[in-house]
Amino acid sequence: MQMSRITYLTLLTAVGIASAASLSPTDKQFMISAARTDMTQAHEGQMAQNQGRRDDVKNFAKTLVQDHTNSYTQLSELAAKEGVSIPKGINASRNPSIRLLAHLTGQRFDQAFTKDEIASERQTIAVFKREAAHGKDVEVKAYANKMIPVLEKHVQLAEACAKTKRS
Repeated sequence: MQMSRITYLTLLTAVGIASAASLSPTDKQFMISAARTDMTQAHEGQMAQNQGRRDDVKNFAKTLVQDHTNSYTQLSELAAKEGVSIPKGINASRNPSIRLLAHLTGQRFDQAFTKDEIASERQTIAVFKREAAHGKDVEVKAYANKMIPVLEKHVQLAEACAKTKRS
């Protein structure tokens, strides 16, 4: 018996909806928050590549963009599998960190950017550790756990940039 394409797609949609219904509200909220974080961090990294002055800051920014873009891609795949709708964009004009950084360039940008990254990545690590420890869905927990070392690397890179003498 051959299944029609429409029936197959309907079945896949139903499986996704059932999966989303089985996810805890905390797991869903984590996925939505992680998506926003990835997009915000990637956006700020792009800003740093354009507005930063020092090479170490620009290199860190490039890493930030790559890692958070990869994280968002993985999260998007997981969200599709779980039937969760995650944000597809951010409103940069409503984000206080982005608004502050938008008006800075050069050395002032580098300082504000690295300070912001240290704080925001530490906060993100705490959220990811909480999900890895207390999340209900095995795959969502695995995603959170996989990203913790990446986020910790970002803190180390930002701290190294913050300690570097201004050039």
